[in-house]
Amino acid sequence: MSTSSTPANRNIAGWPKLLGVSVLAFAFTFSLVPLYRIACEKVLGIRLAQGPQKAAAGGAVTDRWVTVQFDGNVNSKLAWQFHPNRLAMRVQPGRQYETTYFARNTSDRAIVGSAAPSIAPSRASAYFIKTECFCFTAQTLAAGETREMPVRFIVNPDLPADVGTITLSYTFFRNDALTARLGNATTATVPRAAP
Repeated sequence: MSTSSTPANRNIAGWPKLLGVSVLAFAFTFSLVPLYRIACEKVLGIRLAQGPQKAAAGGAVTDRWVTVQFDGNVNSKLAWQFHPNRLAMRVQPGRQYETTYFARNTSDRAIVGSAAPSIAPSRASAYFIKTECFCFTAQTLAAGETREMPVRFIVNPDLPADVGTITLSYTFFRNDALTARLGNATTATVPRAAP
């Protein structure tokens, strides 16, 4: 009988493959940020901010002022309250600003939501750059949990001169797949009572 086919030997032989897959997954994840930056800058022509108070798209901070209005909604399937903490702010193109939105899970169980942003007028969307946003990832709120969610943004100085007001709106949708997975993970960890 050959010893190379025993379960212990097969398990040992699988470790290099598992390690290789793990390294590749880490490398892919690590490369997503530079790939995102390249896609935005080269393909879409949007220059991402390098830090606070830096000008976007190579332009300097201007003397111009623009009003940014904020709006928030939830889809009817999502048992959350969601709204902006500020309805509007005046901003200078080229400077970074921050605002926050408020969310509360009004249900009796954890729910995962995903936010879909929209910008009006639509031609201003190429000039409105979110550097940090809760919309970049799905958000999980436990039953009754409340959360302040920040958005950092810069209005590109190249915004057309006839655009004086920009509206940033978010609609939160229930992420059914992630909520179901969350529910399955929760029920798997809860011990069942003896019959």
